[in-house]
Amino acid sequence: MTALLPRRVRGLVSLAEALLTPHGADRYLELVDPMLVRREIRGRVTAVRHQTPDTVTFTVRPSRAWQGFRAGQYVRMQVEIDGVRRTRCYSPCGAQGTGDLEFTVKADPKGLVSRHLQDTAVGAVVGLSPADGEFTLPSPRPDRIVLMSGGSGITPVLAMARTLVAEGHPGEIVFLHYSNTPADALYREELAELAARHPAFRVVHAHTHARSGGDLHGLFSVKHLEKAAPWFREAETFLCGPAPLMAAARELFESEGLSAQLHTEEFTAAPLTFAAEAAEGRVRFARSGRECDNSGKPLLEQAEDAGLTPEHGCRMGICFSCTQLKTAGRVRNARTGEVSGEENEEIQLCVSVPVGDVEIDA
Repeated sequence: MTALLPRRVRGLVSLAEALLTPHGADRYLELVDPMLVRREIRGRVTAVRHQTPDTVTFTVRPSRAWQGFRAGQYVRMQVEIDGVRRTRCYSPCGAQGTGDLEFTVKADPKGLVSRHLQDTAVGAVVGLSPADGEFTLPSPRPDRIVLMSGGSGITPVLAMARTLVAEGHPGEIVFLHYSNTPADALYREELAELAARHPAFRVVHAHTHARSGGDLHGLFSVKHLEKAAPWFREAETFLCGPAPLMAAARELFESEGLSAQLHTEEFTAAPLTFAAEAAEGRVRFARSGRECDNSGKPLLEQAEDAGLTPEHGCRMGICFSCTQLKTAGRVRNARTGEVSGEENEEIQLCVSVPVGDVEIDA
């Protein structure tokens, strides 16, 4: 009899779900406690601290729907600002396999969500997506590993470092982190603790805007890499940081014939390219009945210009929160240049530019 209980409970829940249509049980459960929802992943903030004046570090306890992550992956975090749900991508920076999630977010002066998160308080609830991304440690682990980061790009690489130390990785690990000054260096104490726990783990701090206080000073160079990890040519390197650091590292590794050994994660996207002067055709937003001349801008901007407020997040083609159904017409991906013309095709409004007449189910 006891063995049948879970099945009966599941049956009762399914019945309740059907009876509560069209909203579903989750819409009512979240009125009692947002963490009770079953079909969405939520997280409750359990701790907050500010390592630097322009960053916030907070711990999130995910709901039971959370399935874990691999070190280096990211999640799409949702917050509500002025009644609008906003989505951004952030990398958990704890070791994989741990229960709670830790995030560090740097405030962008122009960033709506990052500035909102600076005031995150214990008890706040955020939405979470399943973990995603291919920037992960290979298995089996390489014998020698260089972890390199700049600024808030430290988060996915720190997750790798913590995971390797927790696993007792037997090979050599160097963590090379770039910050403007010693005061801007995130996780300095935590990195020192990892080095104290693991003899083969070494931390190198490089400061780009200070002439003292670090192990290295100035911008990234081959000399920096040779000082930090003389054996880097025989290692696998994992990098996340601002665009200039990423570009300099790619150029160096390409010149050395080591491009295949450099693994990178972008946290900013390249600027979108579109030619407004060549625009033609009309854009129709079917559900709202709005219609306008094609301005040549991405469809998200055209929808907003038409007075619509579609859900969106990163505006860079990363978070997928602005995905809508294109029922007719052709669009060009402003990031890749690829043109697609299939009917009833899901597209990302923020990076899709109409090519002639287009109809969107919005």
